Amino acid sequence: MARKLTVACAALWLVIGYAAIGAEENRHSLWSQVDVQVYGRLKADAAYDTSRVDPGNYVRWVDPSGEKDDEFNLTASETRLGINFKGPDAGSAKTSGKVEIDFYGNSAATDAENKAKPMMRHAYAVLEFPQWSLLAGQTSDIVSPLVPRTLNYSVMWWVGNIGYRRPQIRFIKQDDLCKDTKLKLDAGISRTIGESFGAFTETGEDAGVPTVQARAGLTFPFLAQPATLGLSGHYGKEEFGSLERTTWSLNLDALVPLMDSMTFKGEYFVGKNLDAFLGGIGQGINQGKLLSIEAQGGWMAVEMEAGKGWSFTGGVGMDDPRDADLVGAPGNPRKSNRCVFGNAIYALSKNAKVGFELSQWRTDYVGTGPVDDVRGQMSVIYEF
Repeated sequence: MARKLTVACAALWLVIGYAAIGAEENRHSLWSQVDVQVYGRLKADAAYDTSRVDPGNYVRWVDPSGEKDDEFNLTASETRLGINFKGPDAGSAKTSGKVEIDFYGNSAATDAENKAKPMMRHAYAVLEFPQWSLLAGQTSDIVSPLVPRTLNYSVMWWVGNIGYRRPQIRFIKQDDLCKDTKLKLDAGISRTIGESFGAFTETGEDAGVPTVQARAGLTFPFLAQPATLGLSGHYGKEEFGSLERTTWSLNLDALVPLMDSMTFKGEYFVGKNLDAFLGGIGQGINQGKLLSIEAQGGWMAVEMEAGKGWSFTGGVGMDDPRDADLVGAPGNPRKSNRCVFGNAIYALSKNAKVGFELSQWRTDYVGTGPVDDVRGQMSVIYEF
């Protein structure tokens, strides 16, 4: 009996060994075809606000009824995890892709803060040909591509910085006009993210056509370093029963080096029905009159690398919907939103950073006037 058990055990280990060898060979075979790079960051944010803000973990605007009602938030939801894929080549085309998530997927007020849900940020594939590229999937909008360096998760969205992420198909082409001067063209179609209220649902898909986006960016020498100026815009439609309402924007962006360690960034926008692009302070359609709300705004910031691990950023942003378009809107329409901020970030090592940010917010409401908030935020970041 013991001999039979010994033989059985030996046979079992032999099977397991061959299976492991086979799995090892298969794994190496798979990874030899696709180059995979895992990256991400762990981020903890602690913030104190002198007034109630929406939504709390980060700021979109100051709550109209919460002035001087302080609050404290602590979250790890901005932790990110991503994977870059590269290859294999498909004829003359180089292939690549990206998947990235964070944990700001909670949407309901009852979602527990210690049970954050994953949210897809990026998920796309790229076919890169010798003269042009094609991107398909979800990623950042073509319009207004810059973001300021903030610790606040919302990077000045709803307060001058428009553009978010959505499913799209994008054509990309870059040409050398002359020495050190390049022209980059991006054009594509994207999913129209519409409204849902009353009898109206999914007004973007109901329009039957995608939103069109495009940008031209010129990079040229400036103070011995490259500067970039961009002009971008989008146009789309939403359908409300028998009515159609447009969404459009015209945008300028600039990235200009001021010296070796200092850079200016800024954007300006004007447009209509921009809630899905995080403009108009989150107001796209006047639901009382079914009219598109026009808005304009922008932001600018200066980023400085001070050496010895220190970096500093200061900036201001403003979003200003057209007052006449807010007349008759239900609730408390937001008529302007402003933020001034400054932060300091210290790199403890190549991977670990700590930072502090101080910002002042003012949101003005139709009928009730402005409310203010001062926010202090500390962040601990580990990147890999």
